[in-house]
Amino acid sequence: MADRQRRTLPTVADTEALGRELAAELGAGDLVVLDGPLGAGKTALTRGIAAGLGVQGRVSSPTFIIARQHRAGAGHGAVPLVHVDAYRLGGDLDELDALDLDTDLHHAVVVVEWGRGVVEHLTDRHLRVLLAREPDSDVRTAEWEWVD
Repeated sequence: MADRQRRTLPTVADTEALGRELAAELGAGDLVVLDGPLGAGKTALTRGIAAGLGVQGRVSSPTFIIARQHRAGAGHGAVPLVHVDAYRLGGDLDELDALDLDTDLHHAVVVVEWGRGVVEHLTDRHLRVLLAREPDSDVRTAEWEWVD
């Protein structure tokens, strides 16, 4: 996955399937930065990543609590997931620091919705995923690449 990739996602199920595929490339210490407008599929993609990682529990948007931690499922190599919604942080780095995401990065995959321009400094390398939704349609597109 060294180069930028792009895919059209006609359904929510396709968005979740892409998340499962991306999860196969992720491990503890990886940061995934999701960007895109409301309704673009950020949480659906995260559900797919969670399924691919085999984490426990239902995955929903952490908008009002800012961060949710999901335990690793049973099985060799299972990795926990930390799911963050940075929308309400509004670039508030003090509040971001209070989440201790840099600590979580050592043992979990951290997925941050609305994280572009906010969390990239936490790691030397991250997976950036840009999601878009066609007007008056359920069709979405995703572009992703590893950024050093």
